[in-house]
Amino acid sequence: MDKRELMIVAEKAKEMAYAPYSNFKVGAALLAKDGVVFTGCNVENASYGATCCAERVAIFKAVSDGYKDFEAIAISGGKKFTYPCGICRQVLVEFNPDMRVIIGESNGELKEYKASELLPEFFGPKELK
Repeated sequence: MDKRELMIVAEKAKEMAYAPYSNFKVGAALLAKDGVVFTGCNVENASYGATCCAERVAIFKAVSDGYKDFEAIAISGGKKFTYPCGICRQVLVEFNPDMRVIIGESNGELKEYKASELLPEFFGPKELK
C-alpha cells in the first residue's frame, strides 16, 4: 500500500472520531509489515486526561490483535499538517524507530518522516537494561 492509499484510509478513520470538546478530529491508519491495516481515531473524554489519540488507538488495536511489527502510519487531522503528540511519538518509536510517519494537509500535500526523526534521543528498551 502506498502512502496516498494509506492516507485515504486515515481520512476515512477520522470520520469516526469522538471529539465533542475540541471538534478536532484525527484519523490514523497503521500499516503492519505483512500488509494488514489498522485504523484509529481520537476519542475525547470530559476528563481530558482520559482522551486517547488516533495514533495510539490504532497501535493498541493492532497489538491487541497480536501485531507488533509496523511499517508506516498515516495521520489525517485538520486543514494543516497534524503531527503526533509527544506521547504518541514515544509509542511509535517503541515499536519501530524507523516507522514511516506520513502526515497530510487537506490540499493533498504529504510529508514523511521516520518516527525517530520526530523524537530524537528517545527513551527506549535499551535504557531499561
